[in-house]
Amino acid sequence: MTKTRFAPSPTGYVHIGNVRTALFNALLAKHDKGIFLLRIEDTDQNRSEETYAEQLQHDLLWLGLAWQEGPGVGGDQVPYFQSQRQSIYAQYYQQLEEAKHVYPCFCSDQELAIARKLQLSSGKPPRYQGTCRQLSAEQIKQKIEQGLKPTLRFRVPDSQVIEFNDFVRGPQRFQSNEIGDFVIRRGDGTAAFFFCNAIDDAVMKVTHVLRGEDHLTNTPRQLMILQALGLPFPQYGHMALIVGPDGAPLSKRHGSRNIKELKQLGFLPQAIINYLGRLGHYYPDNSYMDLTQLATNFSVSALGSAPARYDQEQLLYWQKQAVQHLDESSLWDWLGAEVQQLIPTTAKNLFIQTIKANITFPTDALHWAKIFFTDLHYSAESSAILKQADAKLFETAITVLAQAGTDFKALSNAVSQQLNIKGKALFQPLRVALTGELHGPEMGHIVELLGKDKIHARLTAASEIK
Repeated sequence: MTKTRFAPSPTGYVHIGNVRTALFNALLAKHDKGIFLLRIEDTDQNRSEETYAEQLQHDLLWLGLAWQEGPGVGGDQVPYFQSQRQSIYAQYYQQLEEAKHVYPCFCSDQELAIARKLQLSSGKPPRYQGTCRQLSAEQIKQKIEQGLKPTLRFRVPDSQVIEFNDFVRGPQRFQSNEIGDFVIRRGDGTAAFFFCNAIDDAVMKVTHVLRGEDHLTNTPRQLMILQALGLPFPQYGHMALIVGPDGAPLSKRHGSRNIKELKQLGFLPQAIINYLGRLGHYYPDNSYMDLTQLATNFSVSALGSAPARYDQEQLLYWQKQAVQHLDESSLWDWLGAEVQQLIPTTAKNLFIQTIKANITFPTDALHWAKIFFTDLHYSAESSAILKQADAKLFETAITVLAQAGTDFKALSNAVSQQLNIKGKALFQPLRVALTGELHGPEMGHIVELLGKDKIHARLTAASEIK
């Protein structure tokens, strides 16, 4: 059975790149009728915060990305917070120590930094030089007695080729001599990413690891660890990262926001998943789809190897699509209390019908609610248009209103015939007189929503602008 996972570090609010990784893993599992697992990788005690872990779970559920194994759900490999799994990692450290695959390293951060600087200055790739690799048992004992707290390094085999087939990028090949011995346990005793990430994927029986290409060079290290422990390998796939329009790594200056911010702005979860589902993945069908449809049509063969460019306009396009696909009850809830309080109960359905095609966010709906249900004030631009209108336009409209009522077609036809005007000269002044705006919802809905008395008052006010 296919089992995918999303394994974030709770060091900040979950952002677009994180969510796309979660989405693609959820879609792959759902497509194969498998399991989507959530694991919280919180071994970095200095940066991990419980608040972030709680928020990312809330964000995933809001997006519809429920996990079948993990925090709050359970599974065969509890707990699913890595900070609570140190005793499990200790067993594997011991196994590696007994097989001489690891050794303690007493090099300080300063010493390592100097060594890296010297290597770079001489044109060599920075990697650990094996300073502590040949320490004797007596030397190790002396250093520990001095109070030094060593890291634990994995002893990378010499002159080996590490190969695997990346299910996104194809065959991959690495030379062990270019990697260097790496830390699997920090000086404070906590597990390093290379180690606990690989161990948990194996013991949790993850079959497919789909992650960003920035993790590609981690894979040979993790394969060596798993091989040394005799643990099973998952299949690895590394997808292209998201970049801004300028090709630089995606950041806030490109308009990118975290999921919490997008929700606060009024973005719908359906909009986000429809956009991200196509960001680095090709769907022949470019129509709006729910999560099940996205999963049914998901394929790892459709994942692109080129960087995925973030496009704010495309996100807004899918937001508009998502709004149009909301049912009336869901749309009403989404509009929020500030809008709801302005709308009379009897006008609720007509208001939704009137504004639905013209809104992208609840703030748009609030704008129209104030226009329809509070006093109207004309801007300088609107006043200029009203002044330029035919001198008899509004007086004639008021007269016709008595017979036409809230039938805008009848009202506009009568005014057109009596004054022999049509097109923009007719419709723009009427729209501005009734809404103060040059563009907006269909006039037929507007006049019905305003009602005869309010139309009369606004036409009168428009006629008095000189």
